[in-house]
Amino acid sequence: MAGGLAPLLSTGRATWIAAPLTDGDRSVAATGEAHNGVRLLDIDPEAHKAAYDVVSNETLWFVHHGMFDTPREPTYDTRWWDAWSAYRRVNRSFAKAVIEYSPTDAIVLVQDYHLTLLAPEVRDARPDLALVHFHHTPFAGPDGMSVLPPAVRRELMTSLAAHHACGFHTQRWADRFSAVLAAEHITPPHSVFAASLGIDTAALGEQAAGDACTAALADLEQRVGSRQLIVRVDRMELSKNIIRGFAAFDRLLERRTYLHGEVEFLACCYPSRESVPAYARYREEVEAAARAVNDRWGTASWTPIALVTDDNHARSLAALRRADVVVVNPIRDGLNLVAKEAPVLNARNAQLVLSTEAGAWEELSDAADGVHPFDVEATAEALATALDRRGPERAERATELRRLAARRSPADWLADQLAAVGAR
Repeated sequence: MAGGLAPLLSTGRATWIAAPLTDGDRSVAATGEAHNGVRLLDIDPEAHKAAYDVVSNETLWFVHHGMFDTPREPTYDTRWWDAWSAYRRVNRSFAKAVIEYSPTDAIVLVQDYHLTLLAPEVRDARPDLALVHFHHTPFAGPDGMSVLPPAVRRELMTSLAAHHACGFHTQRWADRFSAVLAAEHITPPHSVFAASLGIDTAALGEQAAGDACTAALADLEQRVGSRQLIVRVDRMELSKNIIRGFAAFDRLLERRTYLHGEVEFLACCYPSRESVPAYARYREEVEAAARAVNDRWGTASWTPIALVTDDNHARSLAALRRADVVVVNPIRDGLNLVAKEAPVLNARNAQLVLSTEAGAWEELSDAADGVHPFDVEATAEALATALDRRGPERAERATELRRLAARRSPADWLADQLAAVGAR
């Protein structure tokens, strides 16, 4: 998202309004001044934490990714309703900032589900502004949204519809949004559109050619040697489906014993949102799943799964360059940029095993090996097929993946948002 919006900031004609996350950010926010095109708001840290963790990440993220275990969760108790009040206050702070700082007739690009509620207040105070909301996650349909309290669901949807345009990475998510509006009998915004975020191929190429990535690749080549390499690069969050990916690899090793010692799974999985208890537990479960596979199949000279959890961008790029197979198997994902970055970075005709529930599937399905995210057996078979594929077919699929992945740029995504409200 930052890469997609950067061209606007570079013109000097745009301001990015954001919430502070660190003490340093908060000290800057307290000055009330914008710095390098960024204006940080002076938001109460406890209110922000409640809005971000409890409502955004523990509730809305789970709703849109279809991750609630409904016999056990969610529960809307006093803690949750207090957090909902905080979510409203944080959205109101952003709305007031937009009202105060936007030039006449400006276009306001509102990014993601954290800022769902600000449009009605902004439209009442500043009818000259054009508001576009872009939702980076999937969007739950009417059944998924039904787990929210009716009043909350109504407020969320009415507020989203108050934008002039609402955008999503795929038509599938846009259609689900429209279906919820219809179920709630809410008039839709003037435009509901799909616009996939592209990748900056030039910037990726520069990073991959840098000293840090080159050194990381050399280290990886030395360690892996002639083995085939399966790679995944993810934040360690529940929607990424990491444990089932390990289970599929375990099943692969069980079914194809000739692969023992000949293939390694490098999982670059970086901790995410560990202030949310479910995410902290998930990290423990991911680590346990990797240990179980290694305990079952590993030898003194071969560790089947190399799980690395320290965030090392250069190593992640190197891993995608060296991979023979890349696994992207989320339960559900708004897009998933790794699925696009990997084919562009890779130099070994890597094959892509891709969940059909990732938004990127709509763009890459002609050349990826599609898997249902819950089907471990099918994922194991897809891994085997991808590892076994040789010759012209392998090269042709990799070439097509690169073409499809590079077809859109961040500038295209930005232009689509502006075009949704008539800007050219």
